[in-house]
Amino acid sequence: MLVVDGLAKRYPSFRLKEVSFEVPAGHITGFIGANGAGKTTTLKSIMNIVRPDAGKVTFEGSDLHAHEAEAKQRIGFMLGPVDVYPKHSIRTVVDVYRRFYEDWDDRAFGAFLDRFEIDARKKISELSTGMRVKLGVSMALSHGAKLILLDEPTSGLDPVARDELLDLLQEVVEDGERGVLFSTHITSDLDKCADYIVFIRNGRIIGNDTKDDLIANHVLLKGSTAEYTDDLRGRMIGHKSHAFGFTGLARTDDLGDLDTVGSLHAERPNLETLMLYYDLEGAQ
Repeated sequence: MLVVDGLAKRYPSFRLKEVSFEVPAGHITGFIGANGAGKTTTLKSIMNIVRPDAGKVTFEGSDLHAHEAEAKQRIGFMLGPVDVYPKHSIRTVVDVYRRFYEDWDDRAFGAFLDRFEIDARKKISELSTGMRVKLGVSMALSHGAKLILLDEPTSGLDPVARDELLDLLQEVVEDGERGVLFSTHITSDLDKCADYIVFIRNGRIIGNDTKDDLIANHVLLKGSTAEYTDDLRGRMIGHKSHAFGFTGLARTDDLGDLDTVGSLHAERPNLETLMLYYDLEGAQ
């Protein structure tokens, strides 16, 4: 559905480095990375809000940037909570927004407002951050979009509202015709709903796989100080020592024939653990 190939963007203090990945229809793809890793720059570059220096974005078989106006009719994009025209009512703001989309569906939008308990008579400034996020998602889903791109959609939501939104996104892809890509640093959300994970660090993609395979290809090790050898440290992505020993993350393939692995405690990491220990890579 969406193919990102070699996307690059250079700023004085940051560089997006040949970012490549795909977003398939019928699935939720989570885009993870620490703040400042390049998630928002990537999404803006996909949508040509930021003009990339290199690379190509293909959407449904066509160059998205060459057919931008047509493609954006079929893409729902939300970059943070709705904050335009804060002194105007939701009804007024949406009346302007809907004119940009040929297939805007008033009935669908009204259903989302009911679902999220949003009063269209309220001013944007009267909404909490969480409610403005819900409004943005509702707008992104109300014009027949085949691809939904969301930047940190669960940020600012309480646990109940986050769970409600994740349920909605899972409903969106159930028909197999639509795909979702959303960035987040709240990895527990993706543990619940993501099928694929794209992991970016310092502007470079360092993981791109199904969620299950990405996790299965890593192992979290725990052991004593005596087991914390130079050989083992050299094979781990990131590690921490403490008074009783160490914990560290490794790729299962990198452990190879290491003799001490059998005596270590090994467990399956989650996405948060992957992010934390990759951030330690090279810092030891």
